[in-house]
Amino acid sequence: MADDQHEEVSKKVSAEEEIRRGITVMRRVVQGRSRGIILDVYWNNQGQLIEPNGHTLTSFIGALVRNEIPITCDDWRNKELNESKEKIWSEIKRCFNIKEERRGVCMKLAGKLLRGFQTFLSSKFLKDADGNFVDAELPKKYESLISAEEWEAFKSKRQDPVFQRISATNRERASSPAYPYRKGRVGYGRLEQSMLQKEESSETSLPAHVLWKEARVGTFGVPQEEVLHVYQKCEELSQSLSPDDTKAILSRALDVPEYSGRVRGKGFGVTPTSLSIKKGKAPSNRELHARLEAMQAELDALRREREASASTVYRDASDKNSINCTFQPNIPEGISHCQLYLSSPYYQMVGKGKVHNVSGVLLHTRELPAGCLKVSVDIAVEPNAALPYPSDDSDATTVHEAVGSFVAWPTNLICVGYETPTKSKSKDNVIPRHTESTVSRKELQENKVSNASAQQKKEVSNASARVKSSGAKKTVARKKTTTKYRSCLRTFLEMTDIPTGGVRTLHMEVGIFGFDYDQMIGNEDFMQVFSHEEIGVNVVNTYIRFLYDKLMRPNGLDVSFGFLAPATVNLGLILSRPDTVTEYVLRILMDNKDAEKLFFIPFNTGGHWLLLAINPIREIVYYLDSLGNDWTTYPDMKVLIDTVLQAFRAQRDIQTSRRGANSITWIKVACPQQRNQIDCGYFMLRFMRDTLALGRLMIPTDYFEEFKCAFYTKDQVDEIKEEWCQFMIELNVFS
Repeated sequence: MADDQHEEVSKKVSAEEEIRRGITVMRRVVQGRSRGIILDVYWNNQGQLIEPNGHTLTSFIGALVRNEIPITCDDWRNKELNESKEKIWSEIKRCFNIKEERRGVCMKLAGKLLRGFQTFLSSKFLKDADGNFVDAELPKKYESLISAEEWEAFKSKRQDPVFQRISATNRERASSPAYPYRKGRVGYGRLEQSMLQKEESSETSLPAHVLWKEARVGTFGVPQEEVLHVYQKCEELSQSLSPDDTKAILSRALDVPEYSGRVRGKGFGVTPTSLSIKKGKAPSNRELHARLEAMQAELDALRREREASASTVYRDASDKNSINCTFQPNIPEGISHCQLYLSSPYYQMVGKGKVHNVSGVLLHTRELPAGCLKVSVDIAVEPNAALPYPSDDSDATTVHEAVGSFVAWPTNLICVGYETPTKSKSKDNVIPRHTESTVSRKELQENKVSNASAQQKKEVSNASARVKSSGAKKTVARKKTTTKYRSCLRTFLEMTDIPTGGVRTLHMEVGIFGFDYDQMIGNEDFMQVFSHEEIGVNVVNTYIRFLYDKLMRPNGLDVSFGFLAPATVNLGLILSRPDTVTEYVLRILMDNKDAEKLFFIPFNTGGHWLLLAINPIREIVYYLDSLGNDWTTYPDMKVLIDTVLQAFRAQRDIQTSRRGANSITWIKVACPQQRNQIDCGYFMLRFMRDTLALGRLMIPTDYFEEFKCAFYTKDQVDEIKEEWCQFMIELNVFS
């Protein structure tokens, strides 16, 4: 019966034939209904429409949508469309034998078909061959579906700047795919059905990577070499992973970020739910509120504890024998470089300087307060932070005002070198907050480190390296980075729709990448940070906004540093659309041609993050790669950057000798090296953070002395995560 119905009603035509023969109205379906023929429809075990009659139902829904829904519709979820949706569903049920539980899938398909129709009208009638807008009249072919007023409103919306920006972003994302789909209007569901029928298989479904490969086989019947390479990698992974991990094989092989709720290689209509991918039991609202209340109570208790322990009497020194001269356990005798912390209202680094742990030392003829040492403040990281003990002699009350003078500082809040402070056992539960450092560029430039001090620091660093290599226990305890902000953010997100596919947007103003847009962020991005996975461009972009908001703009560093968008400057686009990349980079450089500036390019090679830092005035490119490669690994990248700098030089009308015409200097920086296959993104972000923290336009070949190390520790990587999570909480992304 099903075959007879299919033979009588379903006739597939190409897009060109459909346009040539006029508007699709599916008269045969309506006429069949008048004769009492109700068509059966079929679904595979993943909830996708298949043949017979799957194509017929899809076309019928498209015809209903074009008749019932105005083309000016911007939001398919608009409640004003409920009446029209009800009519569409009623018509579907009159012509097809379909259960009520399939309504959701059909409505999603209707929304997709509406967007496709809108895109078709815009591309076919409102754009010329070069993509420029054309003020076209209403096509006579569609006068029965679209009114003149509706057509004018549609044209107006398509010219709206907000729509144009979103359209350009989506068009760029979809352009030049590395592995293009080659099966036309045949979806994954019907492709899988035809493959199973051809093989006469008793299976009900195929692995995602098998479908993915077949969908990329063109008319010649042979897939591209790159497709075969991915397929082979999937086959290898399928042998090495446990059965519970097999559904992630294709994503792992492609090595690209995923959207929340997406099932790659299965097509429209397939969700983790339809594939029965089990997730952990979601806590109830009561459980979530209880957890939040417990966390809030803990925070309040810790805050009261800090406030109770913050005061100490500052006494005059009349008895020289009472002077505090006991050397503290983790602070060496003599003068040492140090970081200065505060514990209230939360743990944060507020400055850098030198601690004077010298016997018999006085502070302005006075004895030091109990539990304190004398420090000289060289750098104000948090300029407005209050001093723990204001200086009566200099009238200094803030860290900024104390720069260049001596003050008393609690010993347990002094960190020698670049370790984080170790708290006493009674304060083990205090929640540290790794501050969004706001370093004053002027103060950094004024900070001159003596040769003797630098040599001392180098000796300490070398000694530390020898201790690490020998496996000996560190003499200076490092406080483990907390996960409190990650835990809080994760708890907040569980009360939103983000884990089930919801997304949020963060506005990226024009000062960051040279154009403003709304950055989308979803569950996949949060899970990359929570689960320590390879981070994608969304996490990178939002951390860059953190650097811009917290480090650059408050300290005037935006006049000396800049960023280029990693979504626009990457190896994939350099290979596929080099002119677009060149035009963008050159425009940003020319917009800043009158002042020396260092531009960061977080560069993605397709599976690895590295950092390029370009000084276009001096024609210097710093190359920082946590895998230890050099720029010869990516020759196309180097050619494009060189081309842009030469064009920049020419447009500035800078005359050079023939010998100097190719004098662009590339410097490979001996930066910290990653020890796994995941941390490249975090290392790249930390490179930018270190450079901005020091405010220097020149990056030493052997990296900054202040941050030099063989590799970043887990705590240093976690610090990036905590900063990102804290910033997300401040922006209230979960609301």
